Amino acid sequence: MPDTEIFKVIFQNETKVYEVFAREVYQSDMYGFITIEQLVFNERNSVLVDPSEEKLKTEFASVKRCYIPMHAIIRIDEVDKEGTSKIIEGDNKVTPFPTSVYTPSNSGKTE
Repeated sequence: MPDTEIFKVIFQNETKVYEVFAREVYQSDMYGFITIEQLVFNERNSVLVDPSEEKLKTEFASVKRCYIPMHAIIRIDEVDKEGTSKIIEGDNKVTPFPTSVYTPSNSGKTE
Protein backbone atom coordinates (compact mmCIF):
# COMPACT_ATOMS: atom_id res chain seq x y z
CA MET A 1 0.00 0.00 0.00
CA PRO A 2 1.41 3.42 -0.92
CA ASP A 3 2.35 5.96 1.72
CA THR A 4 -0.01 8.55 0.28
CA GLU A 5 -3.19 8.31 -1.74
CA ILE A 6 -3.04 8.92 -5.49
CA PHE A 7 -6.10 9.84 -7.53
CA LYS A 8 -6.65 9.56 -11.26
CA VAL A 9 -8.86 12.44 -12.39
CA ILE A 10 -10.44 12.43 -15.84
CA PHE A 11 -12.09 15.66 -16.95
CA GLN A 12 -13.13 17.46 -20.10
CA ASN A 13 -11.51 20.74 -21.13
CA GLU A 14 -13.07 22.24 -24.26
CA THR A 15 -12.86 19.44 -26.87
CA LYS A 16 -10.15 17.43 -25.10
CA VAL A 17 -10.24 14.89 -22.29
CA TYR A 18 -7.47 15.22 -19.70
CA GLU A 19 -6.30 12.33 -17.53
CA VAL A 20 -4.07 13.48 -14.65
CA PHE A 21 -2.82 12.03 -11.38
CA ALA A 22 -2.87 13.98 -8.11
CA ARG A 23 -2.24 13.44 -4.42
CA GLU A 24 -5.17 15.59 -3.23
CA VAL A 25 -8.67 15.93 -4.67
CA TYR A 26 -11.53 17.53 -2.76
CA GLN A 27 -14.63 19.68 -3.06
CA SER A 28 -13.67 23.31 -3.36
CA ASP A 29 -14.87 26.19 -1.24
CA MET A 30 -15.95 27.73 -4.54
CA TYR A 31 -19.41 26.35 -5.22
CA GLY A 32 -19.50 23.89 -8.11
CA PHE A 33 -15.76 23.21 -8.35
CA ILE A 34 -13.43 20.32 -7.48
CA THR A 35 -9.90 21.19 -6.30
CA ILE A 36 -6.92 19.17 -7.54
CA GLU A 37 -3.54 19.66 -5.82
CA GLN A 38 -0.06 18.14 -6.05
CA LEU A 39 -0.17 16.84 -9.60
CA VAL A 40 2.01 13.76 -10.11
CA PHE A 41 3.81 13.02 -13.35
CA ASN A 42 5.49 9.75 -14.19
CA GLU A 43 9.23 10.31 -13.69
CA ARG A 44 10.65 7.50 -15.77
CA ASN A 45 14.33 7.17 -16.51
CA SER A 46 13.90 6.02 -20.09
CA VAL A 47 14.73 7.32 -23.49
CA LEU A 48 11.10 7.33 -24.62
CA VAL A 49 9.23 10.59 -24.08
CA ASP A 50 5.44 10.78 -24.29
CA PRO A 51 4.59 14.08 -26.04
CA SER A 52 1.13 14.19 -24.44
CA GLU A 53 2.57 13.92 -20.93
CA GLU A 54 5.28 16.48 -21.73
CA LYS A 55 2.57 18.90 -22.91
CA LEU A 56 0.70 18.41 -19.62
CA LYS A 57 3.89 18.95 -17.59
CA THR A 58 4.46 22.22 -19.43
CA GLU A 59 0.84 23.34 -19.09
CA PHE A 60 0.72 22.66 -15.34
CA ALA A 61 4.35 23.55 -14.52
CA SER A 62 3.61 26.57 -12.34
CA VAL A 63 0.16 25.49 -11.11
CA LYS A 64 -0.25 25.01 -7.36
CA ARG A 65 -3.94 24.17 -7.41
CA CYS A 66 -6.53 23.48 -10.15
CA TYR A 67 -10.21 24.26 -9.87
CA ILE A 68 -12.20 22.07 -12.25
CA PRO A 69 -15.93 22.72 -12.74
CA MET A 70 -17.94 19.82 -11.32
CA HIS A 71 -19.81 19.28 -14.58
CA ALA A 72 -16.49 18.79 -16.44
CA ILE A 73 -15.42 15.87 -14.22
CA ILE A 74 -15.87 12.52 -15.92
CA ARG A 75 -14.39 10.26 -13.25
CA ILE A 76 -12.18 10.23 -10.14
CA ASP A 77 -10.48 6.99 -9.08
CA GLU A 78 -8.18 6.24 -6.16
CA VAL A 79 -5.32 4.16 -7.59
CA ASP A 80 -2.35 2.24 -6.19
CA LYS A 81 0.28 4.08 -8.23
CA GLU A 82 0.48 6.87 -10.76
CA GLY A 83 0.31 6.16 -14.45
CA THR A 84 0.96 8.21 -17.55
CA SER A 85 -0.96 11.48 -17.73
CA LYS A 86 -2.42 12.17 -21.14
CA ILE A 87 -4.62 14.36 -23.29
CA ILE A 88 -7.14 12.58 -25.49
CA GLU A 89 -8.82 14.28 -28.43
CA GLY A 90 -12.56 14.35 -27.75
CA ASP A 91 -15.30 13.44 -30.17
CA ASN A 92 -16.71 16.65 -31.64
CA LYS A 93 -19.88 14.96 -32.92
CA VAL A 94 -21.85 15.55 -29.73
CA THR A 95 -21.98 18.82 -27.82
CA PRO A 96 -23.14 18.53 -24.21
CA PHE A 97 -26.33 20.39 -23.38
CA PRO A 98 -25.48 23.33 -21.11
CA THR A 99 -26.70 22.78 -17.58
CA SER A 100 -26.93 24.96 -14.53
CA VAL A 101 -26.23 23.98 -10.95
CA TYR A 102 -28.85 26.47 -9.85
CA THR A 103 -32.58 25.74 -9.74
CA PRO A 104 -35.18 28.45 -10.27
CA SER A 105 -36.93 29.66 -7.15
CA ASN A 106 -40.70 29.85 -6.74
CA SER A 107 -40.62 33.50 -5.68
CA GLY A 108 -43.70 35.42 -6.60
CA LYS A 109 -45.94 32.37 -6.91
CA THR A 110 -48.94 31.97 -4.68
CA GLU A 111 -50.55 28.69 -3.92
